[in-house]
This record gives sequence, structure tokens and C-alpha cells, in this order.
Amino acid sequence: MRDWVLGWPRPAKQATVVTLDVALSLLATAVAFALRLDTLEWPTPAQWQMYAVAPALAIPLFARFGLYRAIFRYTGQAALDATARAVLVYACLLTILLLWVRWPMVPRTLGVLQPLVFFLLVGASRAVARFWLAGIWPARPCARVLIFGAGAIGVQAASALRACGGFELLAFLDDDDRKVGRNINGVPVVAASQMRDWVTRCEVTDVLLALPTSRRERRNAIIATLAGLPVHVRTLPSVADLASGKVTVRDFRELDVEDLLGRETVGPHTDLLAHDLQGKVVLVSGAGGSIGSELTRQIVAQHPRTLLLLDHSEYALYAIHQELQALCSTAALPVELLPLLGDVGDSVRMHALCATHRPSVIYHAAAYKHVPMVEANACEGVRNNVFGTLHLAQAAQQSHVARFVLISTDKAVRPTNVMGASKRLSEMVLQALAACGGQTCFAMVRFGNVLDSSGSVVPLFRKQIAAGGPLTVTHPEVTRYFMTIPEAAQLVIQAGAMAVGGDVFVLDMGEPVRIMELACRMVELSGLRVHSPAQPDGDIDIQITGLRPGEKLHEELLIGNDPQGTMHPRIMKAHEPFLPWDALCPILEECKDCVQRDDHGALRALLRRHVHLRKEWDEIC
Repeated sequence: MRDWVLGWPRPAKQATVVTLDVALSLLATAVAFALRLDTLEWPTPAQWQMYAVAPALAIPLFARFGLYRAIFRYTGQAALDATARAVLVYACLLTILLLWVRWPMVPRTLGVLQPLVFFLLVGASRAVARFWLAGIWPARPCARVLIFGAGAIGVQAASALRACGGFELLAFLDDDDRKVGRNINGVPVVAASQMRDWVTRCEVTDVLLALPTSRRERRNAIIATLAGLPVHVRTLPSVADLASGKVTVRDFRELDVEDLLGRETVGPHTDLLAHDLQGKVVLVSGAGGSIGSELTRQIVAQHPRTLLLLDHSEYALYAIHQELQALCSTAALPVELLPLLGDVGDSVRMHALCATHRPSVIYHAAAYKHVPMVEANACEGVRNNVFGTLHLAQAAQQSHVARFVLISTDKAVRPTNVMGASKRLSEMVLQALAACGGQTCFAMVRFGNVLDSSGSVVPLFRKQIAAGGPLTVTHPEVTRYFMTIPEAAQLVIQAGAMAVGGDVFVLDMGEPVRIMELACRMVELSGLRVHSPAQPDGDIDIQITGLRPGEKLHEELLIGNDPQGTMHPRIMKAHEPFLPWDALCPILEECKDCVQRDDHGALRALLRRHVHLRKEWDEIC
């Protein structure tokens, strides 16, 4: 029936509402007479005049205030405010009329009493229409929710849940003893220490963390309290992200996996961030990738004069260029953005770009980094990763670029795959060039996995959970280092600013994370359970697929064991061996010959001889 009513033409809907308001006006008049005279009786001829005047006065006023132009299934506080204003004017006019005409058996107090009853009836009718037509009522709640945080954001989140429907808010949880024991709009506020008891006793399905300003340590403690319970944990973004000032259900998001890293991010040194960027021409290669794009976002905030966006993917370049244009427009940043299509493997193109635009700083993030993909395309991986770095570095030297920063990887440490070997060889190229001297300061920044980057395990697990599983893990004991993309990008910029030439910087990634534990935790935080012999009624399977070609069980960050501290607590400097340029050149020529002949076997053998490899390489090759 609801769909049939929604299909009516607009004039029919308006006529129905006008007829309803006339009926409510008459009903309000009868109720007002009964309340004032304390009896129910048939109206006298004089009283009938009151019945005629009430709708004749109210309907035009309602039309004047726009109450019949509203879409009733979307009405909210604004419509209620308009109704209140219309009824207030109606009450004033009705009171004046009753004082002037003085009908017998019509009490003057009806000028106040009848509009009050009328307002209640009209407001109730609009609320019922809204819930019924929007399909919110009489829906049965499908989720039982606790909101952690009884502050302003938590209250807004509760309002969003009520407006959306399908949720039953059971309680607010809070650490503040002054709030515990009270209620907010009829919902009790209970102590945070009772969360686990409430979850188990009340069959809670969802916990919403309305703590946008809390430290990660506190969030980790809350998450740890819920360990082993089948509840779906979601969160609200930071206050800065809630720019509208009003929380909606769209703001609810899956719990950030970085909350499981167990450490706080260290704030950036602003002087290091701006050191090489403010007022300068900056080039970022691989600008459309996950690391490159975050680098560009961090760089524009430091007010460079020109930011050159280099990528070989047209779509990726278009997307980041559009995003940065919007960012600069919103924040009024006077930055010139130049999107440049090009392949770092094209030496002529790289030299032309550097000669034309004369960048002061280059951040080289362009690389093939997916281990199995590069393993299956070894020659192309080396061409892009090694010779792309070489061509861009030589172009930087020829154009007297002040600083060149390579984005490297922990897989370059004693590599067991072509991707890691190609990145280590890229590091050796820059170390050798730096040792030759010149005006360009070369530096490398080495770190592990970043959360939500392309090819990362985290978005893969999210997709697999959404599809009902199974989650695929290569080995039950495999571990990886993780860092957020924004933190990694900030540290790259700061490390590059500290370079003096040939530096290999290593980012403190915290403790390594067991991928099996990460998979289980993500399943639990989605309100599901892992299917296992101990939990035969679990929801999601985890399958062990075996290590992929070239994949390590545990990643490392250092070849040696003597890292040197820097002025930033999360940035260390490594002392890594390398070959001088004269000794490296013949190796690069051999690599180039293998790549041109597409000889994967010869290339692997060459890398095995000249890059500091782990013994597992021989087993793989």
C-alpha cells in the first residue's frame, strides 16, 4: 500500500494532506471544548462557528508557510519548526478573533487551548507519515548496538541510528563517572568496564566507537576488551573529517586496521617537512600510486611553487591531478600542478622532463612492487625498477637537481625474489652515483608494507570477508611490518631532508604483525567467527595457500646490525655495502643485455651473483 500511495500524483497527495489537516482542526476544536467545559456535548449554533473558523484560518496559513510543499517521507526538524511557526501565528489570530467577536458559549481560552492540541495532532501526523512512507516504521531492528562515548559525537551518532532505522541502541558506554547512571534521550549511560558483560548478556551485534579524539592506546584497550566476542566494531573518523558538524550513518566506517598496530604515530617535524619543498619545484614519479599519491598530498600542504606529477598510467594520473586540484582550490593553495605522462624507463623522456622543468627535489616512487607479478615478469621488473631509477637519477644529475629520494622496500634486504633484488640494485645505483660526487644529493628510504596500498593484504582480506570467505594466508607463521600510508609519506619527506648523500634510511615499523592473527582479528571485528575445529560453527574459513615464489616468511629492514639514530625517533640510518660506479657499470650492462634479450634465466643468475642474496634464493631459482 505504501508504494501505491507514493505513486499518487502530487496534487492528489496535497489534497489528501489538506483534508487530513481540516479533520485534525475539527478534532482539535472538539477536544479543546471538552477539556475547557469538562464535558462532551453536541455543539451549539455559536460553537459551530468556531468549528468553521478554525480550518478556514489554519489551512491558508499552513499553505503560506510552505507546509504543503514538503516531501513528507523526508520531513525532519525544519518541517517541525515551520509547523510550530504557522501554529503560533494561527493561535495569535484565533485569539484576537475570539476576543473581538465574543461568540456565546465559546470560551476565549480556546484561542490557546485549541492551537496547542492542533499542533500536537499535526506534528504526530507528520511523524507517522514520515516513518511509514520512508519504510522506517514499523521495521524491526536488525542490529543491537552499543555506542562507546556519550559525548556530543556519540549523541549525534545515536540520532543517525534512529533516523536510519534497523538499529536498536541499547546503551552508551563511557569512562566519565559523572555521566554513568544517567540517560540520554531514554538510553542509559553505563560504565565502560561493563562493556563485555553487556555484549554477552544483551546479545549485542555492533559496537560503535564514537571517540574521534581518543588516543590509539585507548582504542586498542577497548578493542582488546572485545577479543573473542562476535561483535562488529565500527568507528567514526576524526573530528577534522567530520567537517559537516553532523554525524550520519555514512560516516560509520570499518575499524581502521592501524588501530591494531599497537603504537602511536609520532608527529612530524614541521621544519623537516618544509625544508626542501616550500617555494620549490618538486617532481614525484609514480604519482598515481598509493605511496606516490600520498606523497603529493603531503607535498602540496608545504606550498611548493610547482608540483610535477609523473606517471605512466593515464587514469591514475588523471585521478590524482583532479584530487589535488580540488584540494588546492578548497585550501587556497597557490601550487601549480603539472600532470606528466611518461615511463621512467624512457631515458630520453626523463632527461627532457628534468631539463624543461628543472625540479629541485625528486621523489622516485615509480616501481613494480608486487612480488609474484615481478617474479613472473623478471625482465620487465628490472627494466622498470633498476633502469627507471638509473635514467631518472642520471637526468637529475645532468639538470643539477638538489635532492633525489628513492622509495625503497624492506624486501631489498637479503632478497629472495626479483622484486627485492631489483630494489636493492636500485639502491646500489644511487649509492654508487652518490660516491662519485656531484650536486645531487641521493638518498633512499626503506620501509615495509603500508596499509591499504595496492596489493596489500588488508584490502584483500576485507573483500574476502565481504564475500563470505575464505581468507587466504600463505603461511601460518608469516609476519610483515605495517605502517599507515600518511605516516610513511611524512617520514619519507623528513628522511630525505636529513640526507647528506648516499644515505639509506630505515623507518621504524614497530613490531612485525603475524598475518594469521591479523586475519583472525579482522574476522572478529566484522562480527563474525573463524571456522576451525575449535569453532565448528564459525562463519569464515582461513585457507593456507603456501608461500608464493620468492616470498619470505619474515621480512627484514637492515642488512647489517648497526643502525644509526637521527633527529627523528622513527627514522634510522643504515650503513649498507655497495659497489663503486666503475665496478657496478659492467653489471648494469649485463642486466641491460638480459632485459633486451628477455632472458629471465640469465637475469636471475646475474642478480644471484651480484646482489647480497639470502640462501633461499638458490632454492627458488
